[in-house]
Amino acid sequence: MPRTPASSPWQVFLIFLRLGLSAFGGPVAHLGYFRDEFVTRRRWLSERSYVDLVTLCQFLPGPASSQVGIALGLSRAGYRGALAAWLGFTLPSALVLMLIALGVNGFGSAIPAGVLHGLHVVAVAVVAQAVWGMGRTLCPDAPRITLMLVAAALVLVVPSPWVQVGVMVAAGVAGLLLFAPGRASAHEPLPIMVGKRAGVCWLTLFFVLLVGLPLLAERWPSPALAMFDAFYRSGSLVFGGGHVVLPLLQAEVVPTGWVAGETFLAGYGATQAMPGPLFTFAAFLGASMQVGPSGWAGGLLCLVAIFVPSFLLVMGAVPFWEQLRQNLSMQAAMLGINAAVVGLLLAALYRPVWSSAILRPADLGLALVALLALMRWKLPPWLVVIGCGVAGWLM
Repeated sequence: MPRTPASSPWQVFLIFLRLGLSAFGGPVAHLGYFRDEFVTRRRWLSERSYVDLVTLCQFLPGPASSQVGIALGLSRAGYRGALAAWLGFTLPSALVLMLIALGVNGFGSAIPAGVLHGLHVVAVAVVAQAVWGMGRTLCPDAPRITLMLVAAALVLVVPSPWVQVGVMVAAGVAGLLLFAPGRASAHEPLPIMVGKRAGVCWLTLFFVLLVGLPLLAERWPSPALAMFDAFYRSGSLVFGGGHVVLPLLQAEVVPTGWVAGETFLAGYGATQAMPGPLFTFAAFLGASMQVGPSGWAGGLLCLVAIFVPSFLLVMGAVPFWEQLRQNLSMQAAMLGINAAVVGLLLAALYRPVWSSAILRPADLGLALVALLALMRWKLPPWLVVIGCGVAGWLM
């Protein structure tokens, strides 16, 4: 695939800002929006390179969709592009959640329930489109279709983030056994230029902060330092995305008296209705703090703290991942892993996307119209999102 010219950080910010305002449906749907925007429409990278990038982020702790966005920004405009991508995708929901925490607006009355349900329904169409497109490219033969279906079945039967990681590892082994290295496809380099020395520095900083912040918080007691430590650890140690981080955050902020239990649950409910990453729940919690910095300062502090690990891990892992991808045996393993990733997306299409959105025949009809609009009429996703929101309100 021909390389497109590099973008400025401002261009990257505007593109991700539009996604941050329209990408409803959770992390799985976000990956579908990203694929449509950056693989299909803008051709920033190939289908295979995109899935390899998703695979890397699935192996890393933290929010996979945000990490993919950070890596895409890094590929277009360097470190400033990574920051611009994160700001554009994250700030819309983070700012609204901080406003809610401060009592400026009651979100429940701001958006009718029907509109919110319509936004959940459109996520079904977005994810279905991604499964279909990725499946056609990455599962073209019987062995890879089999790997895809087995992966989907396993994660549906045993819904655990660790099972997802295990499925991808097993699929890599299957790829080595089923596909001889000579059959692996030609290497398609990820358009991300980070040196190995820089990668080592970023990974070292990640582990230094992970080990050092608790020691600093104990040595020099400070509410702000304790908050940064708690949210940094939460962002560093969770596999499986936004929903999985909730128990960690609850254990950090409720028993300590930082946030009341009722406030925690109210914020979680509001976060479900937001576009963009679920990790922006940290902004709500920071703005709701009953001790230390709260309000805007607390919200920004906790938001930055929970996402810093994602920056460090992506920038540290990319150069070594790129080297692994050039190995012929690794390319064969990636054929199996990529098929499994499609299977994970297929499983997520059913649960939680389908099971939480398709509650009656009218919902199915709306999802089919949205899918037709995306795949046949080629309408932009943001327009389909608005249309489904209006339809949900009218229904």
